[in-house]
Amino acid sequence: MESIRSIINFVNNLLWGKNILVVMLIGTAVYFTFKTKFMQFRLFGDIIRILKGNGDEKRDGISSLETFFLGTACRVGAGNISGVVAAVSIGGPGALFWMWLVALLGAATSFVESSLAVMYRTKIKDGEYQGGTPWIIKKRLNMKWLGAIYVVASIICYIGVIQVMSNSVTESVVSAYGFNPKIIAVVLALVVGLIIFGKSKKDKIILALNKIVPVMAIMYLLVVIYVIITNLTGIPAMIGNIFYQAFGGKEFLGGAVGGIIMQGVRRGLFSNEAGSGNSNYAAAVVDIDEPAKQGMVQALGVFVDTLIICSATAFVILLADKDVVNGLTGMTLFQEALKNHIGWIGIPFTVIVLFFFSLSTILGVTYYGKNAMNFISSKAIVKEVYHVVVVIMVYIGGIEQNFFVWSLADFGLGIMTVINILCIIPISGEALNELKKYEIKLKSKKRA
Repeated sequence: MESIRSIINFVNNLLWGKNILVVMLIGTAVYFTFKTKFMQFRLFGDIIRILKGNGDEKRDGISSLETFFLGTACRVGAGNISGVVAAVSIGGPGALFWMWLVALLGAATSFVESSLAVMYRTKIKDGEYQGGTPWIIKKRLNMKWLGAIYVVASIICYIGVIQVMSNSVTESVVSAYGFNPKIIAVVLALVVGLIIFGKSKKDKIILALNKIVPVMAIMYLLVVIYVIITNLTGIPAMIGNIFYQAFGGKEFLGGAVGGIIMQGVRRGLFSNEAGSGNSNYAAAVVDIDEPAKQGMVQALGVFVDTLIICSATAFVILLADKDVVNGLTGMTLFQEALKNHIGWIGIPFTVIVLFFFSLSTILGVTYYGKNAMNFISSKAIVKEVYHVVVVIMVYIGGIEQNFFVWSLADFGLGIMTVINILCIIPISGEALNELKKYEIKLKSKKRA
């Protein structure tokens, strides 16, 4: 066990500590931003219209809006709170700037990888597909063995994420009310089990996320809007400090900027997933004929996750009274910051938000993992065993905090990202061609 731990720590230090992934992610994002001629900004209005739907999608399969909710569920989760809290606690306010940069540029990466996922998926029957990065690797690059490695990395990452999300729920409840974590863990495991083992015409996870994601996002943003309105005079100073600290501030010459960038990029990737290929599992299942349309929808998900939800969390912390939050870390920092803004109700509100955010992430990565397992075997028993493992991991994560699990999640995500980026760059021209074709179609529609 100790040797495995050493290997994982070595790989994590190599990929994250030496900033290899930082360079790969930002470099790829910049490259795709230029190659797509800044599509995430140029076509923003068209992306919104696609998401709303225009009646040309089939009704039997999963729609673009549903895959947007699915992708958003995995991006928008407890990591948008706990991850941002960690980034700001360790990297300071400047980490938020690097999270923004990863999102603004990473949307182009998300477009390319999601478009390719649609192009190289497998059709099961009318309106039903399966796919993701492993299928791209197998069908386009003819390297099934590498696709299998990506699948294993995916499962390692998801098991880690599930335990971390579960622990976020129990930690918030125990911190607020002192309940027995085992009781909370059992309740959460039961809720997850009832959803993922449920039977219906359409996947129960998709149905659940269609309801959870919009409600939780709106509920959270309404509170944050109130916080911003009641702290308007402090906004300019906060924004100025974010940009100042992004480059190390007074400690720039001391090398602190490297840690700030690393925290922002690392948590930004963990949050919005652009470049890791994670969202490809969602992109591939949409019942749509034009890859570029789905690529554009997933690009929007990156914006929503980081520029809106992550920023909202950071603003709650950075606008709080410094005397109240000074020296605090983790969920206690966030809870006390929110309590400072909206009073005693901030504590129960944090518990509720974390529950839904964590639940949506657990369900989202469960769906991703189920799709990943299909690459190895489509037998029903394999998926059922995976579902059982998910429920067990929800319980285990709920009763104890395991920092090694964080390392596992980092390890899996790091391996996924390296494989995904190295595989999509050589074939990205195909996605760019789809974008050109779709833009011609958009222009002809506007002229009509």
